[in-house]
Amino acid sequence: MEDIMARKQNEDLLIEDELAAAFLSDDDLSSTNAPTPAATDDTWDDSEEEFPGQLAVDVYETDDKLVVKARTAGVNKEELDVSISDGILTISGTLNSGGDEGATNWHIQECYWGEFSRTLALPVNVKEDEVEAVLKDGVLTISFSKIKTEQAKKIQVQ
Repeated sequence: MEDIMARKQNEDLLIEDELAAAFLSDDDLSSTNAPTPAATDDTWDDSEEEFPGQLAVDVYETDDKLVVKARTAGVNKEELDVSISDGILTISGTLNSGGDEGATNWHIQECYWGEFSRTLALPVNVKEDEVEAVLKDGVLTISFSKIKTEQAKKIQVQ
């Protein structure tokens, strides 16, 4: 039992160390003896490129529908762009932080603000012209009618 308790404490310490490392700033890293990535002109790009945030989705089927859900709290429907072409669904938009332009000193900034995008291949064939998209309570729900595929038919060999 003591062995299990000691292992649990060690695991907790590892988790705490990992969390602390995740929150160290670049200044904190430069003051430690931790190795820094080697920078060469060929492999290291120091410029900060803007990449849109990734939107998390849930995709599931019912008997006759394919449903895609995405948590889009803080996005107005006018700021959402949803499109489908050849079984590829794209959802994009902008999350506005609203009202923090006057902030002079951030203490914590964990929320993602800005452009986001998600493109995914739908797992089943759908009728692209039979779709409903609803934004309610911060959840975007897109429902497609599925194309029913016929069951394989047994062919009698004579």
